[in-house]
Amino acid sequence: KSHLWRAYGLIASHVVVSLVRNYPNYLIINLDKLDYCASLKNLETVSEKENYKFIQGDICEPHFIKQLFETEKIDIVLHFAAQTHVDLSFWHALEFTYVNVYGTNVLVAAAHEANVEKFVYVSTDEVYGGSTDQEFDESSPKCPTNPYASSKAAAECFVQSYWERYQFPVVITRSSNVYGPHQYPEKVIPKFISLLQQNRKCCIHGSGLQRRNFLYATDVVEAFLTVLKEGKPGEIYNIGTNFEMSIIQLAKELIHLIKKTSSESEMEHWMDYVKDRPTNDLRYPMSSEKMHNLGWRPKVPWKEGIKKTIEWYKENFHNWKNAEKALEPFPVTEPFAQLNVP
Repeated sequence: KSHLWRAYGLIASHVVVSLVRNYPNYLIINLDKLDYCASLKNLETVSEKENYKFIQGDICEPHFIKQLFETEKIDIVLHFAAQTHVDLSFWHALEFTYVNVYGTNVLVAAAHEANVEKFVYVSTDEVYGGSTDQEFDESSPKCPTNPYASSKAAAECFVQSYWERYQFPVVITRSSNVYGPHQYPEKVIPKFISLLQQNRKCCIHGSGLQRRNFLYATDVVEAFLTVLKEGKPGEIYNIGTNFEMSIIQLAKELIHLIKKTSSESEMEHWMDYVKDRPTNDLRYPMSSEKMHNLGWRPKVPWKEGIKKTIEWYKENFHNWKNAEKALEPFPVTEPFAQLNVP
């Protein structure tokens, strides 16, 4: 069997490593554009394996994608490819729409034409919008509040339409924030870790009272393996955790672990409050009962996961040639993609 992935980012790189090692009879094909946040080192451990193949390419190029499905005989697609940085999406909404919506449309259309056995679309809890009390389940309405989440919600609709119209076996997942080794340091956990390891302050957006649910990478790998085996066509699955902390709590925890201090005044010294995003949802509480019914639950405790992550960034921050840029409080706003809309 051949499986197609986009896999030099955080979650997919961990999924690919697991599949290549544990399923030697499957050919794992990694399609990746190698955008600014990709690191070839994320897959060094499997790059020479016989059941692994890397192809550089762009999901926004229909002729290339069509040819890929014709030549590779792919059975299963797990679609991770996306622009995912919320801050950046406020300044580059068009690029996010192009990559996340148009690119998904190209990929799902080609997969359908090739009679793929299962197409898994990797979405996000952010499509629900924020909530302070109500817990979202898979039937909750989508109410995205930023361009990134809006593009993922729109892409979900295109994917779901292939199930409604053709009974094409699609599955959609919506996961909480994921952390762990391999994550480009524009996201909050690796950003704070890297800033502190360089004796710089954590940049807190707005009040810092926004709360996020954090899942360790290996737990999410197990979730995707469960969805691949047990996920039913046409269904949506929340991949979440009850573990939640505010951004201020997160900063204090990392300051405590990296700077070895519990003093409130010393902790404040390592925090720098900056202006907030144009919108910043307070919480994304999510029920994962459907995944629990398939037999999946998160296992890695926060203390264990965060220690492994801190250790990894000590040695691997420079795996990305532009990692320093990622540590700015807000992204650099020059255009990062040239749009070649057909």
